[in-house]
Parts: sequence; structure tokens; C-alpha cells
Amino acid sequence: MQTDLRRSALSVPAGGRPVPARELRRGSGRPVRGSSQVLPLLVLALFVVFFVLPVLWLLLAATKTDDQLVHANPLSFGSLHALRANWDALTAYQDDAILLWLRNSAVYSFLALVITLCVAVPAGYALAMTEFRGRRTLLVATLVVMLMPNATLVVPLFLELNAVHLIGTMWSIILPYAFYPFGVYLTYIYFSTALPRELLDAARLDGCSEFGVFRRVALPLATPVVALVGFFSFVANWTNYFLPYVMLPQSDQFPVQVGLGTLLDSVPQFNPTAAGTLEVQRPELALATLLAITPVLVVFLFSQRFLVAGMLAGATKH
Repeated sequence: MQTDLRRSALSVPAGGRPVPARELRRGSGRPVRGSSQVLPLLVLALFVVFFVLPVLWLLLAATKTDDQLVHANPLSFGSLHALRANWDALTAYQDDAILLWLRNSAVYSFLALVITLCVAVPAGYALAMTEFRGRRTLLVATLVVMLMPNATLVVPLFLELNAVHLIGTMWSIILPYAFYPFGVYLTYIYFSTALPRELLDAARLDGCSEFGVFRRVALPLATPVVALVGFFSFVANWTNYFLPYVMLPQSDQFPVQVGLGTLLDSVPQFNPTAAGTLEVQRPELALATLLAITPVLVVFLFSQRFLVAGMLAGATKH
């Protein structure tokens, strides 16, 4: 009896309102909750140091002269006059070569993207919704090729394209770009986990053909994963360096990634043999790098909502 009275006295404060035992147990939890925020803040700080600061430096480097880039504060702004001078010098390099390289990258990436979507999405739907002989073998082959480094496929691709006399043409870049097994696998996962089979069966009962079911029912519901495949394919195509470097012999066919390598070779500080020829200063190289990454950033900003939906698609089965 005395023990119960002692417990009730401890749980009733001077104001008269009883304090639940749950709050008594959590009363000493504030320091723990504060300390638990240290790790996320530390991760964010590391993210800023390793990712945000280099991008900020790159943005500011394009506004400086070469001397300011070396001796001035790394995170200081140069001047708009220096930015204009760097732009004029960059566009004067080989008669607007940077603009030609950007146009080539756009043509290669978007044509390959169209072919990828026309092939990968129906292929993923077929693998998920139909049963046929060799289906499992095809899935395994898709996974193996998806996991292989792209550099290991360059030599076989070169021999195949050389056999059909496509080396040195834009199709030697577009056709390998369009082969995107990761897109097939993503759409296969989506159609096999997130698409209600009952909805497709209802469309078939209403008289839709299999192609009609895919076009009228499955494809509109797969918009998020189609956007996800399109974004990944575009980024992979735009940033590919090794394949165009091997397949294209002429500089007027280069995409911007190979063009950046040409500009890098023309910087005397990085290549002493470039002195006395067409020299490129380091701020001009920074400006060219910004031009090369801007399209990917723009595509990401406009498709961010679809990318989030596509990455979460299939997380819960309907």
C-alpha cells in the first residue's frame, strides 16, 4: 500500500496534473534526440564539401581570367567582362567547334533515345506479361549484359559495325546507344510488379488486341517508368566518351564529351606540346564544361517529378 502511494506521489506534480509514465520515461530523451541530429548534419556537410563546392568553383572559374583563376580566391567572382571574353575565345576555337559538338551530342542522344524507348518499353512488357520458350534465358542475358562495363563491348561493336561499313557515320554511335538493356530490365520490373493484371484482362475481355492492351492501358500507366528509362538513357548517351572516341575519326563528328578532351589537350598547362598552337585557357575549359553539363541539368529539372514516381514504382504491389 505504501509503495503504491509513493509511486502516485512521484507521478503527480505540484500543479496537480498526473504525468503519464510514458512522458516520465521520455523526459531524459531530449539530449539523445539532439545528438541523433549530428550524423545527418555531418553527412550534409560532407555532401557540400565534396559535391557543391566543386560545382560552385566551376561556375565562378568561368568568370575569371587565367591569372585570377590561379591566384585569386577560389570562391570569388571574377567579372562579366572576363566571362564574355572567355565565351568569345571558346566559340572562336576551330570556328565554333563547341557549338558543333553540342549539336552532335544532341542529335546522337535524342535519336538513340527515341529508338531506346520504342524498343526497351515493349520488350520489358513482353518479358513481364508473356510466357515463351527461352524467356528465362533472355532475362539472364539481359542482366549479364547490363552488368558488363561498357568498355568491354567497344571492340565487339567496332568489329560488327566495321563489317557493315558504318564506322565514321553517326549510326555507329546511335545504334549502340539505342541498345539499352537496363531500360528493358526497369520496364520488366515495373510491368511485372506494379501493373494490375486484372486491368489488362478486362481490356482483353472488351475486345482489345494484345497490342491494343499495351498501347491503350499499359503504356499510359507506365509513364513514370518510361520517363525514368528516358532520363537514364539520355544521361548515359550524353556522357559517353569512349565509344565516340573509337568510332568517329573526324573532329567535326565529335560529341561534346570527346570535344572536351580535345580542348583539354589544347591547354598548355596540361599539355606542354600545345604551346604555340591553338591554345585554350583554363577558364575557357571551365566554361565549356558548364555548357556540356547544362543539358543534363535542364532535363533533370523538368523531369524530376516523373523520376521520383518512376523510382518508387513497383515499391508496393497494387
